[in-house]
Amino acid sequence: MKLNAFTDVCLRVLMDLARRPDERATGQRIAEEIAVPYNHVSKAIVELRRRGAVDVTRGRYGGAQITPAGLDLSVGSLVRDLASRDEVIDCAGHESGTPCPLAGACRLRTALHRAREAFLAELEPVTVRSLVATGIPVALGLPALPPS
Repeated sequence: MKLNAFTDVCLRVLMDLARRPDERATGQRIAEEIAVPYNHVSKAIVELRRRGAVDVTRGRYGGAQITPAGLDLSVGSLVRDLASRDEVIDCAGHESGTPCPLAGACRLRTALHRAREAFLAELEPVTVRSLVATGIPVALGLPALPPS
C-alpha cells in the first residue's frame, strides 16, 4: 500500500514537531527540515490543527507546536482518516472511466481490502511519540529526541 502525498507530509510535519515538543516552529523552518514545499506544509498544518494535533500561534513569535494529543495520535488512525480512497484497486473504473470486466467474479478486491486493513491495523498502536522516541532509529534522518 502506498500513502498519498498529503498523508506523508502530515506525518513528516508531526514527526518534526515531535522532536521538539516544547518549541514552536514556523512553517518555513518545517518545510526546510522535512524537504517539502512550504505550501504543502501549510496545508498539512491547517489539517493537523483542525484535528487538534497541532496548536498554531500567529505573529512574530508564533508558529506551530505539537499538542499532547498530537504526540499520542495513532499513526494508523491518521493514515486511515487521510486516505484519499477506501479501495486499493479501482474495480468500478472511477479513475479510468472503464469498470473492470472481471469485477463480478474477481477475488482480488477482497484480498487487497484485507491486506489494506492488516496494514492499517499494524499502524494503529504506533503513536507519533513512538516514532521519535530516544534510542530508536528515526525515519527521514531526523535526529532523535535528547534524553529527558
